[in-house]
Amino acid sequence: MSRRGERPSPETLAKLPVAVDAMGGDKAPGDIVEGARRAAEQHGVAVVLVGPPEQVGDTQGLELVACSEVIGMDEDPAGGVRRKKDSSLVRAAELVRDGKASAMVSAGNTGATMAAGLLRMGRLPGVVRPCIATPLPRLGRTPAVLVDAGANAECTAAMLVQFAQMGAAYVCARFGTESPSVGLLSIGEEPTKGTPLVKETHGLLAGSAGGGAGSVGFEFVGNLEGRDLLPSPADVIVTDGFTGNVTLKTLEGSLRFLFDTMLGVFGTDDATREASHVLLPHLLPLAAQFEPENTGGAMLLGIDGVCVISHGSSNATAMMNAVLVAHECATRGLADQVAAAVRSADPA
Repeated sequence: MSRRGERPSPETLAKLPVAVDAMGGDKAPGDIVEGARRAAEQHGVAVVLVGPPEQVGDTQGLELVACSEVIGMDEDPAGGVRRKKDSSLVRAAELVRDGKASAMVSAGNTGATMAAGLLRMGRLPGVVRPCIATPLPRLGRTPAVLVDAGANAECTAAMLVQFAQMGAAYVCARFGTESPSVGLLSIGEEPTKGTPLVKETHGLLAGSAGGGAGSVGFEFVGNLEGRDLLPSPADVIVTDGFTGNVTLKTLEGSLRFLFDTMLGVFGTDDATREASHVLLPHLLPLAAQFEPENTGGAMLLGIDGVCVISHGSSNATAMMNAVLVAHECATRGLADQVAAAVRSADPA
């Protein structure tokens, strides 16, 4: 059940469009509209754009839900959502709330996207705080998921346990992972390592209060260190939003530096140019798996609907993939699976 009544069936959701904030992101509206069009034409996913007609311009044949306001990247998130009730972000969230869209996607102000999703769609029953789940690549395997990647800078142990439950439900819904494994990000493998928050969370996850595989469908594998993240031995990595966001951006910057350095080496002389002809066909497909534009964006878990938060620099390819992920998760019943995971772990 959702806040607005009976949730549409998967068959109904599959026919509903994905609502795309046409004004979200550094490359809006051009790349956003182009990516949405590709999702519709190349993959058959229904899409509706949301934005001021005079700013969106050419919709490339896609339907546009008109609004009069846009929340800027530098605006206060909650204040912007409350003040600008006719903004593209708010209207996109309302389309999902009202059963007129299966999911929403935005590459705009992350905080405002979270606020719009939470204030308009509502929180799932029992959820303390929504969290952001971001995929981390694992070559030759389905991605791992980092939660929380930035929604909650300060957390309690109970919140981290719930992030584990919601993250496990997410990898089940999106990647079909059965009984996913969960690791806790810390500074050492031993249960005694880490901050008081990490140590308390470890105790909850390891004990019956943390759920365990029997009740919420995941296996707790203990602490993970930063060096374990690529590739992660666990399907879900749990941490607070401050640590998660710093970790995610550190990984992105390090990988970008590594690949840029390698490409810079090729072509410095005849020997490296010759080597590049042999190595690049093998390296480029690997690099593509680490490219953020191919992941489809992060998912806001814990709200009564599906909301994909794309990178602010999303191009057309990134937006197309975000729309596909949103459609896929909506039709697979992600919100219901997250609600069930939280409900099954609630002793009440």
